[in-house]
Amino acid sequence: MDIKQIAKDTAKTLQSYLTYQALKTVLAQVSETNPPLALWLQRFSADKIQDGEAYIKELFQEKPELALRIMTVREHIAEQVTEYLPEMVRTGIQQANMEHRRQHLERITHIDTSAPSPEPETQTTSDPNNEQ
Repeated sequence: MDIKQIAKDTAKTLQSYLTYQALKTVLAQVSETNPPLALWLQRFSADKIQDGEAYIKELFQEKPELALRIMTVREHIAEQVTEYLPEMVRTGIQQANMEHRRQHLERITHIDTSAPSPEPETQTTSDPNNEQ
C-alpha cells in the first residue's frame, strides 16, 4: 500500500470536487446577474468537470474571467473546509464502518420468524408399563 500515492489521489479527487462546488456557487451567482453567461457556463461545464484542473485549464482558454472566479471561490471553500475535514473524514468512516458491521451482524444472525417452526416432539407418558 503506497500511502503517499493514496494521499495524492485523494487530494486530486478533493480538488476536483471543490472545483465542482465552486462552479455551482459561481453558476448560482451568474444566473442572477447574467443568465445568458450562466447558460453558456452550464453547457460548457456539462461533461468536463470530472478533472477539476483540466476543466480550469480549458475554461481559461474560453473565458479567463470565469476561470479566475471559479478558482477564487474554490480556494475560499478549501480554506473553510480543510479545517474540519480530517476529523470529519475519520469520524465519518468510523461511524459508517460500525453501521455496516452492525447490519452485517444482524443479517448473519437473523432468524427467519416468518417460517413456521417445527413442533417439538412430545413424549407420551401414557405407557402403562412405564408408570412412576
